[in-house]
Amino acid sequence: MKINNLLEKIGVFAFVLLFAFQSCSSGSDSGEGTPVNPPPSNLSVQIEVTGKTADKPEGDGSGKIHLTITASNATSYKVLLDGQLKELTTGDLTYIFTASGTKTYPIIVSAYNAAGQFVSSTTSITINVSRKLLWSDEFDADGAPNTSKWGYNTGTGDGWGNNELEYYTTRPENVIISNGTLKIKAIKEEYMGSHYTSTRMLTKGKFSFKYGRAEVRAKLPVGGGTWPAFWMLGDNIDTVGWPLCGEVDILESVGNNPNVNHSSLHSPGRSGNTPDTAITTVPNSATEFHVYAADWTAESIKFYVDDKLFYTYANSSTTPFNQNFFLILNLAMGGNFGGTVDPNFTSAIFEVDYVRVYN
Repeated sequence: MKINNLLEKIGVFAFVLLFAFQSCSSGSDSGEGTPVNPPPSNLSVQIEVTGKTADKPEGDGSGKIHLTITASNATSYKVLLDGQLKELTTGDLTYIFTASGTKTYPIIVSAYNAAGQFVSSTTSITINVSRKLLWSDEFDADGAPNTSKWGYNTGTGDGWGNNELEYYTTRPENVIISNGTLKIKAIKEEYMGSHYTSTRMLTKGKFSFKYGRAEVRAKLPVGGGTWPAFWMLGDNIDTVGWPLCGEVDILESVGNNPNVNHSSLHSPGRSGNTPDTAITTVPNSATEFHVYAADWTAESIKFYVDDKLFYTYANSSTTPFNQNFFLILNLAMGGNFGGTVDPNFTSAIFEVDYVRVYN
């Protein structure tokens, strides 16, 4: 009886060993030695550019492409393009580039099998993207600014970090649209403990964008101590604070040094008296409208006045300038940058014809 039990146990043990051996063998090879998960091969990437013709080899300006990817033994794909990683279960991908202009983009495609083995291929595409208007305010409806586009910062903000002197309000005395332009008016008056009033309006929570062209057509105020600005802050300011959120100053001018535009960037370790700044002369800036603009990409931020480039900042993945930013228009008084207010100052107007944002 004991011998029979021993034989039975030996038989069971042998069966288990045989099953384990066969299982291990079948995990990598069939009986004929063919791998169960052969590596992917024969990777092919076909790119169709929408609207491509002999006259328009970079496409019709829509920026749209379609990728058809095939590979033997592949079960999934990954595509890296335009700084984005796309993971696919099929070999079809439609993508739209948004940065305006004609640019060449590298495209890296990898095909994977079920075991995680892969094969990769690198190619590139040159494509044209026509400039498109993403957002604008033409200020063509008399009255208060459009509340679907603009909100406000109000109060003194403890000098808004710059020892400024104004109290920001939403009153029509300080902000109004009339005759096709927005008028932000700084007034010398006693109001809520401050000696001046003005307005600071912003698109936070209503509109923001990542990369593109932001521009304002404006006529600047007159008077020592005035400090008009058109600028941007990162959407994440409430969570990371300033300057971690990043700041892009497109238009800054001071009445104590008229007809000069300052464009600057503020970021960690390069805030306050930032080294990332440049100036340009803008003749008749208080009597004529001029266009102040920034073209923003992952590689650079270029600053213009009347389409004349005067400063290029080298952007990179290490800066905060690769996220959504919102817009700000304001007219400050005094402060660290605005300087001493002329004792004869009574009021001044920052007049804006339009604000536009393009892709």
